[in-house]
Formats: sequence, structure tokens, C-alpha cells
Amino acid sequence: MDAFKAFRIHQVDGRIVAGFEQLTVDDLTAGEVVIRVRFSSINYKDALAATGAGRILRTYPLNGGIDLAGEVISSADDRYAPGDEVLVTGCNLSETFDGGYSGLARVAADSVIPLPAGISLHDAMVLGTAGFTAALAIHRMEHNGQVPQKGPVIVTGATGGVGCIAVHMLAGRGYEVVAVSGKPERDAWLTGLGAARILRRQDIDYGKRPLETVLWAGAIDNVGGDMLAWLTRTVDYWGNIASIGLAGSPKLETTVMPFILRGVNLLGINSSATPRELRLAIWQRISTDLRPRNFGSLVSRTIGFDELPAAFPEYLEGRVSGRTVVEIG
Repeated sequence: MDAFKAFRIHQVDGRIVAGFEQLTVDDLTAGEVVIRVRFSSINYKDALAATGAGRILRTYPLNGGIDLAGEVISSADDRYAPGDEVLVTGCNLSETFDGGYSGLARVAADSVIPLPAGISLHDAMVLGTAGFTAALAIHRMEHNGQVPQKGPVIVTGATGGVGCIAVHMLAGRGYEVVAVSGKPERDAWLTGLGAARILRRQDIDYGKRPLETVLWAGAIDNVGGDMLAWLTRTVDYWGNIASIGLAGSPKLETTVMPFILRGVNLLGINSSATPRELRLAIWQRISTDLRPRNFGSLVSRTIGFDELPAAFPEYLEGRVSGRTVVEIG
């Protein structure tokens, strides 16, 4: 196959050096399926990896991008045939395997998901890992008894990729959604996504008691630290907290009281290592009862491949709301 362009990340003398290069398929990490990548996306994790702000890659060099969507070029696995539209999210892309910032990708067959009916390749990357993670969180909460009738569900980090999609999906399922945001200029957007109320994070009184007054039936948390500790103390009996991110802090200082006296469930959400059967089930839900009503409301922009490097600093500075799709080819 001909050479193609890829955004490749190296480690040189302990420093991260990244940029565009020309590669061939033989340069890629091993896998059974070769995909012509049409779209990818930008996640906070991608910005960390590409800039060296966080050590994400476990081997070097690798192509960046933890998401991709495109068409199968060739497959050694009979589940896929040339021309099939597929997607891959997580599954150690841009950690131990070459990722989606590349004209072609070679991936493990078990990581490949057939494109769900009614979702375009572009829409798949509006969702990407962020949308899959939001859906996985809701799925696990509902598996543990979360239903709209129990009361409001709060979403922290609501303007981020996972947060905004979680707000939209929860509202579509009939939940009363409270969005926590520090960006008042995005209030109208969050309301349009389905937030019934917006709580300013700087106005929260975290309290100090092991159990505070019940405020929420459940929560999706992208922040960690004091925010997550406060949620454990304010979620109602048998409520669920999906712990996804650590934008605030990786620490959690709480007591066992919420768990043994209120039966609160703290659910860890690991989207990258999700078993294949569950991954397939989540994407099925994303195409049906968790399908976004308006993909356009979730995406802030679609950029060309050449624009990719200039987009990363905004993520590190916390200036991005919604999702960014990258048009690869």
C-alpha cells in the first residue's frame, strides 16, 4: 500500500516529540484488520499524550488518537470484509498500539466495532470514547437500579466531552439532570442539551459531616477530589455514583458511612478495558435508547488533519466545550 500521513509521537532523550510523518502499513503495530481512517476525535487524554503533559504512551513511537472511524481495507478475521464501516474507541490505541491520527490504522480484530445502524462515521466520532464512556456510566447505573423516578442525577464537569454527552443522554432517557459548570457562558448550551438546572461549582458548600442532606438520586462525576467526596455524602439511599474522571484531583477523602448507611454504589468506569460483549451492547444502546437527539449540538467543531497540533493546548487549558472531530481523509 502507498505511504500515508500520520501524527506520530516519539520520546527523545526523555522529551516528547510529535509531528506528522509519512508511514507505510509495515510501520504500524500488529493487528488483523487494516482500516482507512476517515475521522478521529480529540480527547483530553490525546492532548496529554501529544504534548507530553501526561505520560500516556507505554511504548514509543506510536501514532496518537484513541478513537477512529473508517472503512475496512483488509482483514485476516472473517468477521470483517473490505468496505465495512467500523469504529474503534480506546482498546489501548495510542497507549500500546498505533492510534487513529493516521491515514491507515492496523488494529486487533476484537477491538473493532461494526458501525451501528443510523450512525455515520462522523457521528461516531462526535461520540468517540467520550460518548461511549457516558453511555457505559448510564448503563452501569441503570444495571444497579437507577431510574428517572428516583429523582435528579447530577453531572459534574458538564461542559467537557463526557459530561455534555451524559447530560444529553440522561435527559433523553427522562432524567432530571443537574449540570455542574464553571462556565456561565455555556449555560444556554447546557440547557439546550437537556439540563434542567445548572449549579455553579464555585457556589457548592461541600460541608464536613460524614453524611450531608440528600440532594441527588445519582451522579456522574468527571472531577474527583472534593467534588466526588461531596457526592458520596449527598446521594440518596441506593443511589449510584459513576466515577469517570479526575479533572480536579485523583484523591478521595470520605468515610464508609454513605456506603454502609445509605447503600450508595460507587461505580468505577473504565472505558478502555471494557469486555467486547459489553462494548457491543453499549454501542447498541447508543444507536437506540441512548442515541443523542441532536449530534450537532454536541460537536463544537470539525477540523482538518493539518489543524490537529494547534488544537491540543486548548484542552490542557480547559478552554474546550463539547467535542472536536478530526477529519483525517
